[in-house]
Amino acid sequence: MHRLTSCLSLWLATLLLALVGCASTSGGNPLDPFEATNRKIDAFNENLDQAVLKPVAKSYKDYTPDLLQTTVKNFFGNLRDMWSVVNNGLQLKPKETVETGMRVAVNSIIGLYGLFDVGTPMGLQRHTADFGQTLGYWGMPSGPYVVLPLLGPSTVRDTAALVVDQRGDPWAQINPVASRNEGIALRLVDKRAQFLGLDDRLSEVALDKYSFVRDAYLQKRRAEVRRGPPSDVDELEEKNNDLDQESKSNDQ
Repeated sequence: MHRLTSCLSLWLATLLLALVGCASTSGGNPLDPFEATNRKIDAFNENLDQAVLKPVAKSYKDYTPDLLQTTVKNFFGNLRDMWSVVNNGLQLKPKETVETGMRVAVNSIIGLYGLFDVGTPMGLQRHTADFGQTLGYWGMPSGPYVVLPLLGPSTVRDTAALVVDQRGDPWAQINPVASRNEGIALRLVDKRAQFLGLDDRLSEVALDKYSFVRDAYLQKRRAEVRRGPPSDVDELEEKNNDLDQESKSNDQ
């Protein structure tokens, strides 16, 4: 696991350095200075999804009993909630920390290790949080938008936080490794199955699917971070707003 984490850190650092080397902000979105490279990676991810992941997810959706799909979703959702408890605590959010912690306890005990979601009917809401959000809560700007191979939309801050998130994933500590990898594959397929049809709808409503996904992701992450203090403002967003205002002034 330590070797895997070290390799992942090196890979991410190399990727970010490569992106910085080809960055260009002329005529583009200042939030996305690596757009040319990001689009190439996005196209690679799209081709891989269409060739492998989407067909597997469709078969999983069609032939796996609904009850089993629900228990898989609940189980991995409960594991994610465990890490959310830690990050809500790091963000000094007592209500979210306690409520999510109670949800984990109830689902783990009464819900048989999270296979059944009994917390939601009891009114225990899920407050999802990750380490990238925690960094943003304490004032770290998101940095430029990046698209990661296989992993998809991210930012420089969220990419750096992935290593910590991976260490905080309870399933990442499972042994033997073969069982761990099988669970990771199942979680990936189950998550992709939940979004079947979304790509087709996006193609229908979005003239530029890449830009639509980028803007939606950045807006979502800003909303998640701004559950915290009002002072947590993304510096790049401020720069973008300043450029927009300057452009309007010049037009007038």
